[in-house]
Amino acid sequence: RDDIIRIPNGVDLESYPKRRREKPAPKLIWLRALHQIYAPTMAVEVLHILRNKFPSISLTMVGPDKGDGSLEKVRALTAQYGLTNAVQIIGGVDKKDVPHWLNRGEIFINTTRIESFGVSVLEAAACGLPIVTTDAGELPYMWQDGVDALVVPVDDASAMAEAVERILTEPDLAQKMSINARKKAEDYDWSLIMPQWESLFQSLISDE
Repeated sequence: RDDIIRIPNGVDLESYPKRRREKPAPKLIWLRALHQIYAPTMAVEVLHILRNKFPSISLTMVGPDKGDGSLEKVRALTAQYGLTNAVQIIGGVDKKDVPHWLNRGEIFINTTRIESFGVSVLEAAACGLPIVTTDAGELPYMWQDGVDALVVPVDDASAMAEAVERILTEPDLAQKMSINARKKAEDYDWSLIMPQWESLFQSLISDE
């Protein structure tokens, strides 16, 4: 149909300090709710796969526990792999603190199985983080593999680990992902999105 108006989610770029990652350290950051639809255990699997090549690699997981047993599974898997000292589980944080936690990481991994838009991915991009994401839902339509993110299949920890390894070992790729992710986020700044809402509301008022 040609009469559909699509207005995407927006992000306040001024709240997200950007930093170009040219030679990112092996610090993974994960930001979602701890629920099975976001596959938090996959993040631990990715860390486990990469640990032999990058002994100092770490994973910070930020997000509220949704009570479906995912938090317990993450903790059990972390203990099983001997990764207790490499995994930090923060829990839920205030929206205003999200940029702070994102910028404590160097590579953003998004393990979700189900997605509509992916605000957390956009927030990571706003910080200039290289992104590795699954191809769930709308994500592959928004993020172009090899251009502004590395996109891997859902539930494929090995593919995600390989993508993370590329970012850690290919400085040119890391820098490209960082720069282009931020550029993508700039297309969704509220200064550009809000006028679209204002135009829509004005048209509705005019039609009355």
